[in-house]
Amino acid sequence: MGGSLADDDPEGLEVHAKVFEASKGRKDIHILLIPPFSDLEINALQRASTIVLQKSVKEGFGLTVAEALWKSRPVIAGATGGIPLQIKNGLNGYLVHTIEGAAYRMHYLLRNPQVGERMGRYGKENVRQNFLITRHLMDYLLVMVSLRTKEQIPLLTSSALAK
Repeated sequence: MGGSLADDDPEGLEVHAKVFEASKGRKDIHILLIPPFSDLEINALQRASTIVLQKSVKEGFGLTVAEALWKSRPVIAGATGGIPLQIKNGLNGYLVHTIEGAAYRMHYLLRNPQVGERMGRYGKENVRQNFLITRHLMDYLLVMVSLRTKEQIPLLTSSALAK
């Protein structure tokens, strides 16, 4: 388990202390408190992970989710903020509301690795089609072309252009 404390989370230190205390003596649990701006370490942890868990109760877009999906990892995340925009429940991960729900989904994915692999592939494709700057650039270019030609052009997607 790895992560850092958020500046806007007043309970973060208390939760970290409880988790650390509960894990004492457990050789199968490793808790890493990573300083902010540890992008290389986070990248390595995500790539080595079988599942990425982002159990937020309050969140913006949740860049951690997009990063993990781009690395073809299934994500189990809280159904809050911008996270549901990224996770197609049951296709590239799971949206959960409780700790028990998160544990159930983790157990399922660990017992069914082929499902996690399929979810990871779908997740990467979803990020490619919807959240990369190249997709947004294409949208802007299509607007410019349509304004210049003063004609309606059919809506194209990156997958349609790749054909």
